[in-house]
Amino acid sequence: MTSSGRSPLLELLELLRRGAPVEQFDRPAADARRAGAGPAEQALVEEATRVALDIRRTLDQHRRREAELTALFDTAGDLAALRDLDAVLRAIVHRARTLLGTDVAYLTLNDPAVGDTFMRVTDGSVSAAFQQLRLGMGEGLGGLVAQTARPYASCDYRTDDRFRHTDTIDNGVREEGLRGILGVPLRVGTRVIGVLYAADRAVRDFAPEAVALLSSLADHAAVAIDSARLLEETRTALVELGVATETARAQSEAVRLAAETHDRLTRLVLRGGDVGDVAREVAALLGGSLAVHDADGAELARVGTDPAGPASGPPAHALAASRSGGRAVAVDGVWVCAVLAGPELLGSITLGGRGDLPDTERRLFERAGLVTALLLLLRRSIAHAEDRVRGELLGDLLAPVAPGHVRDTGSRAIRARKLGVDLARPHALVVLHCDPALRSRLAAEAARHARARDGLAGVHEGRVVLLAPTDAPGPLARSLAAELGQALGTPVTAGSAGPAAGPEGLPGVYAEALRCLEALHALGHTGAGAGLPDLGFLGVLLGDGADLGAYVDRVLGPVVAYDAQRGTELVRTLEAYFAHGSSLARTKDALHVHVNTVVQRLDRVRQILGEDWNAPAGALEIQLALRILRVAPQRPPSAPVPPSCAPASRRRGERPTPRG
Repeated sequence: MTSSGRSPLLELLELLRRGAPVEQFDRPAADARRAGAGPAEQALVEEATRVALDIRRTLDQHRRREAELTALFDTAGDLAALRDLDAVLRAIVHRARTLLGTDVAYLTLNDPAVGDTFMRVTDGSVSAAFQQLRLGMGEGLGGLVAQTARPYASCDYRTDDRFRHTDTIDNGVREEGLRGILGVPLRVGTRVIGVLYAADRAVRDFAPEAVALLSSLADHAAVAIDSARLLEETRTALVELGVATETARAQSEAVRLAAETHDRLTRLVLRGGDVGDVAREVAALLGGSLAVHDADGAELARVGTDPAGPASGPPAHALAASRSGGRAVAVDGVWVCAVLAGPELLGSITLGGRGDLPDTERRLFERAGLVTALLLLLRRSIAHAEDRVRGELLGDLLAPVAPGHVRDTGSRAIRARKLGVDLARPHALVVLHCDPALRSRLAAEAARHARARDGLAGVHEGRVVLLAPTDAPGPLARSLAAELGQALGTPVTAGSAGPAAGPEGLPGVYAEALRCLEALHALGHTGAGAGLPDLGFLGVLLGDGADLGAYVDRVLGPVVAYDAQRGTELVRTLEAYFAHGSSLARTKDALHVHVNTVVQRLDRVRQILGEDWNAPAGALEIQLALRILRVAPQRPPSAPVPPSCAPASRRRGERPTPRG
């Protein structure tokens, strides 16, 4: 019996029931010895005590295992409830630190791209350097765990030479103050995805139970990490799927809009629509103002009131950018698209009032450029065909009539009317010349100018010829020489004649225009334009049936009119002046007037005809006009001058030399 009056065995059972501390289990044996128990009884009590301690140890293990299992079950539940990967990782390291009662817990994840394992989450860490560690495979305790997929423990890592130490790892561990470290692999199947650690800042020998517990937690954690990763990938995939779906919907809408636009523009072209119709359709679709220009900057169409670029076309740098990239470009608040046929620039379209254009509408704008290119090519083909017809008609009109044949002017007039040319109107004819290498371009430009003037143009006898309705051949030739020279970038010489009284007079007018062109070249006036009257007396000599009266009127008309209105004798004074070698003294004697009178009359001539009237060229013109004026009243101006009235050199068959 013990001091409490109960047997030692019952006392041991009571201690077990209460879960008493281990040191209290020695008391029943001591009480039995004090009570004078015999050796056999004492041996029985000691054996019972040993069995009771074993039972207590087993119960403690069961209780601890139950607590661990409960903790693992709770951990599994907590991890299963988490969906964010960062939250899962933080929960794992926190539960590891709690279950093992360590100062620090942390987790590294493998980086297959780099081939190492890096610190991902820590709990209880105070060192920034430690929190940023990266461990190569096989380096340190963690690198060895990641490489071998086996748990490793060290009671004092700093002095443990089983591991490959590096300065980086040792400095981080030393700064964190860690000594005892346990690391177990995070495995998904046979693949290691990281390492879970528990560490103390004091030397600690991790028992197998601690290793097993952390390994169990790592297994749960690996599944949770993989599940969270898969969930994250699923979410990302769903987002990407949503984006892809939206992109597909937008593309489908773009395709539908493009197809609808294509159908509308195609129907418009098939109905015979022109560039202006396309511009109006596209401006309505895009909700902005739109302008179309050809390759030379001439405006072909404009729709809307908002600015859509200058009237002369888009800036050269914008057009060059669109042409080189084959896309529409935005410059200074407007969109510019080059209209191309392969590498050839046909023109441009400019869209204003829209700001930024979505890709769908930008492609629609570019499609409008393709349709515009088609229409411009079609228009050019029609123009080329019409130019051929115009050139053939012009060749027929200029061809001389064979002897014994009568020119069929009626059929030519009908053909001309179909082309919008009225041959009943007075027409001037211009023969054009430039660098032979550019003759084809000159012919094309001349045809464009002829269409604009309701005329004809073509190549006749190897020369570019233009026929236009006007009674002023000289101004026509000058404007054509200037405009065509600028367009070609090279001098263009234009000789003109006319106007022709009718189609039957055109061959003769062509011959005169050709002589005018040759005279311009002979005089060194390359790049100029003129008619025969503009060549002065040379024009009179070159002209067939020249209008001598018109020549006299141009040179002396103001002086003759002055005499007629005021009863003066300026013309007679000029005749005497030139007849006497421009001598004032002999002139006053011939006229029987004072020399001052001669000076005053000649000064009046200067005021009427200009300062250079007595220059060599002007004096020559005036003397020739005086000769014509002297004989004009006796015969029609178009009649040839009889030999008796011509200078002596002409009667001898010599080349005439004009003189006063």
